Amino acid sequence: MDAMDLGPSATPRALATEAVHAGREDLAGLGLHAPPIDLSTTYPSYDARAEAARIDEFATTGARLDGPPVYARLDNPTVARFEEALARLEGTEAAVAFASGMAALTAVLLARASQGLRHVVAVRPLYGCSDHLLDAGLLGTEVTWTDPAGVAEAIRPDTGLVMVESPANPTLAEADIRALAYSCGSVPLLVDNTFATPVLQRPAEQGARIVLHSATKYLGGHGDVMGGVVACDEEFARTLRQVRFATGGVLHPLAGYLLLRGLATLPVRVRAASTTAAELVRRLATDPRIARVHYPRIGGAMIAFEVYGEPHDVIAGVRLITPAVSLGSVDTLIQHPASISHRIVAEGDRRSAGVSDRLLRMSVGLEDVEDLWRDLTQALSAPPAGTPRAAGAGRTGAVPRPAGR
Repeated sequence: MDAMDLGPSATPRALATEAVHAGREDLAGLGLHAPPIDLSTTYPSYDARAEAARIDEFATTGARLDGPPVYARLDNPTVARFEEALARLEGTEAAVAFASGMAALTAVLLARASQGLRHVVAVRPLYGCSDHLLDAGLLGTEVTWTDPAGVAEAIRPDTGLVMVESPANPTLAEADIRALAYSCGSVPLLVDNTFATPVLQRPAEQGARIVLHSATKYLGGHGDVMGGVVACDEEFARTLRQVRFATGGVLHPLAGYLLLRGLATLPVRVRAASTTAAELVRRLATDPRIARVHYPRIGGAMIAFEVYGEPHDVIAGVRLITPAVSLGSVDTLIQHPASISHRIVAEGDRRSAGVSDRLLRMSVGLEDVEDLWRDLTQALSAPPAGTPRAAGAGRTGAVPRPAGR
């Protein structure tokens, strides 16, 4: 997974090297070191006939235009750099960026529906809003929910997509992507790779034909940019570009710049946060206040755990860790999925997918592990929310040692 294949005539480069250089190869020839930000919404053209021909070609094929851009809703050079880089990291022919992860998923569903394929087979749990988009039929889609073993049986002639998130949000359950891809047959398998990132797994290498990211999370990595991206083959990318142009779910150039910058440090951030997360998992697993810990085999910076006590008291008790939605930032975030990210999913569906009311999800950042453990363990022992706290309580003191350590 660490060696990136750049084609038959190129020497493969390590993932860390590709993360820094992909999408930037032409900069030296332009006399630049940092990628430029192109904020233009429109571009001058003095040959209307030639421009008409190029627009006709895009309308017919969806291929990226040769030559200068026409209009920002159609294409943008800064965003294109991010797309090129992400495709290289995921090992796909192309990538198409959108204004958010949900805009990216919407485009995929619309692209398949445009071919008369409105049925989706999906495996729970998914991110709560992805679940809602599929289940509510807002785009005219119909969904069949199943477990991985039931995918092949659930596929129909009008099935346009099989969707899975692995590791899953928020339980961190993992799917055998290669086995799922085999079960799909000719139907494209979409893998939401937001939690793992290409640092930990590259679903296209295991047979997935579509890889989805909420780029807001680890790809950006600093909690200051929103975006989504789909990595896929060039044929499907052409349809996605047409959907993006028609619906307007474009990624802003400044966001494209920030996401490209985020990719450069992605391997370093994911590996550092994963090391801290693994140590926290080890401590939580022997803590008598914890009923169960969820952590994927492939590792990563996401942790989920179920508490014996009141989860809302833990949320109220943290001081260093930030109680907030989202994930993948440089700082550690914690949230209660049943109240926030998966609140929109029906209670019965939530619970059957393993999202219990006592489950907490934590996105581990780049802080020191001892500081994080001190904050987490005092929150686990915090009095019920609303109970007056003594001045300075829970902020200092020795780190409690879990049993067996």
